[in-house]
Amino acid sequence: MPTINALSQLLFPTRCFGCQTIGLSICSTCRIQWHPHYYLTHISQVSVHSAVIYSPTASKILLAAKERGLKGADDLVIDAIVHVLSQANFDKHNIRLVPIPSSQSARRRRGRSFIVDVASSVSAQTSFPLSDSLELVRKVRDQSGLHASARARNMQSAFAIKAGAYPRGDLILIDDVVTTGATLRDAARALTSQGFQVLASVTACVAQPLR
Repeated sequence: MPTINALSQLLFPTRCFGCQTIGLSICSTCRIQWHPHYYLTHISQVSVHSAVIYSPTASKILLAAKERGLKGADDLVIDAIVHVLSQANFDKHNIRLVPIPSSQSARRRRGRSFIVDVASSVSAQTSFPLSDSLELVRKVRDQSGLHASARARNMQSAFAIKAGAYPRGDLILIDDVVTTGATLRDAARALTSQGFQVLASVTACVAQPLR
């Protein structure tokens, strides 16, 4: 087995997700930009708890997880969200984790719904139940190339509660990154408009300042 592992490293050496340096999945330099802390911001009436400031390194790690499906990158995102949940004061609440779903085109391209998978792992590690209760009900554009007002229009009334879903308790929206807050704002709207309680959102990364 050691011989097989050594050969694998020769053929497919481990590279840093952030800078592609051979050695570790995240090198010491990039670790400085991906070191979970605790940041609190607000989107409308929803408090957003985050672990890492969004940076070029953070962007590459998220892309390695979302678009390349690399387990090590997934683990960094999961650990960041678990860290925030441990730091936030949610002990007195009946928490349910509600992941932000991917679009159909993203699910087809990636072979999975990224944040649903991440939230499932977070749920397993924290024992907070998962409530996969949101869905996109219309086509939306990729948010990455849009400015704040265009993002808000793109996500307006995009989410709804899945048929038969009943997300009880104090709901925590889970996503990878918050930039303008358009996605979280509409996800919260979909839930609160039906009488459900959105306590907060937790994300791995946060853009500062929010764009």
